[in-house]
Amino acid sequence: MKPRRALICGSIAFDTIMVFQGHFKQHILPDKIHMLNVSFMVPQLRREFGGCAGNIAYNLRLLGDSGYPMATVGRDFGPYAGWMQQVGVPTDHVLRLDQEHTAQAFITTDLDDNQITAFHPGAMQHSHLNQVKAAGEFALGIVAPDGREGMLQHAAQFKDAGIPFILDPGQGLPLFDGAQMRHLISMADWLAVNEYEWQLLQEKTGWSIQQTAAQLQALIVTRGSAGSTIHAQGREFEIPCAAATAVVDPTGCGDAYRAGLMHGLLHGLDWETTGRIASLLGAIKIACKGTQNHSFTARQFEQWYHEQFGRSLTLA
Repeated sequence: MKPRRALICGSIAFDTIMVFQGHFKQHILPDKIHMLNVSFMVPQLRREFGGCAGNIAYNLRLLGDSGYPMATVGRDFGPYAGWMQQVGVPTDHVLRLDQEHTAQAFITTDLDDNQITAFHPGAMQHSHLNQVKAAGEFALGIVAPDGREGMLQHAAQFKDAGIPFILDPGQGLPLFDGAQMRHLISMADWLAVNEYEWQLLQEKTGWSIQQTAAQLQALIVTRGSAGSTIHAQGREFEIPCAAATAVVDPTGCGDAYRAGLMHGLLHGLDWETTGRIASLLGAIKIACKGTQNHSFTARQFEQWYHEQFGRSLTLA
């Protein structure tokens, strides 16, 4: 029997978040956009540990599961490696490339919550250097946003190895044309997208919900505060949105939700329970700044689950 472990193919990145105490619209003039030259004073700055693989693995660890990120990082990975060791996320399959920087997002936010982001992929561009077959035995995998070639190759490698996996194209969707997306979906067991991504994916593939779901064990579409819908077993499971104690930072909520999906799949839970675990994880994350600063015990999570949904839950 395969061990109850998950292999998480995706990015590991630093997020540098800066807050401009003003409004972009007062500095970016529409009639001067062709000659843009602006500078913003940002007295607030924080650096967070992020990236889809890192975030998903962190949330799985909170649920008591073994999630192994598979990612490429750069010579500046040291502080992130120390954090992963501190919180118990394994680095066995994280490949360090000393000629590159770790992927980094530089995000400037104004008082209207508008954002200007610059992203440097760095080592992430070499994600295809990691091989699923070299990682060992896993019960479950996920292909999350990463380098384009890495996503294509890891999906094929999961398929060849007989490891069922979730396809989570996310912000990587623009990297693929319709034929490539149809091929990726044909290899996957489950597909998870948000509502905007689902619209884009429909345009690329030309497939309806029914046509897409027919290729998969489940199609999961998240809809923010409207909850989520899981199309599986010829049914639609409507999952309510868990109420958050505060809405502080939505960054990483999708990754938290996907960790909940993986927990349910690892433990053979039904879709109604799995979806609610995922929903609650997203609500817990949104109440905290950053993607890996929330925490809880198994007992707390079980109690919150009961309060939110009126159902009992025991984390395995």
